[in-house]
Amino acid sequence: MKSFTIHTDINKFLDSLQKEERSKVDRAVEMLEIKEYRIEMPFSRKIEKDLYELRIKSEHNIRIFYTFYQNSIYLLHIISKKSQKLSKKDIDTARDRLNTLHYR
Repeated sequence: MKSFTIHTDINKFLDSLQKEERSKVDRAVEMLEIKEYRIEMPFSRKIEKDLYELRIKSEHNIRIFYTFYQNSIYLLHIISKKSQKLSKKDIDTARDRLNTLHYR
């Protein structure tokens, strides 16, 4: 299954990463493309209906919010996680982009 970014902020974030971290993110996304729905903890978890979190352990603990839609994977939002809990603001951003994807 192929993946796509849905917002330019994702590409800007990815471009800002150091080479080693960017490689980890790229490998995690490739694993997601191969395993699709079968990817599990500690690499991924379901946040809510149609919204998932790809977990990349690195210096910055990167999280990518994603969804499956029309036989593709859409990367909705990306963050560097700084606390134990995901912020409501980040979940809302991912949810808003998910809704935009479904209703365009």
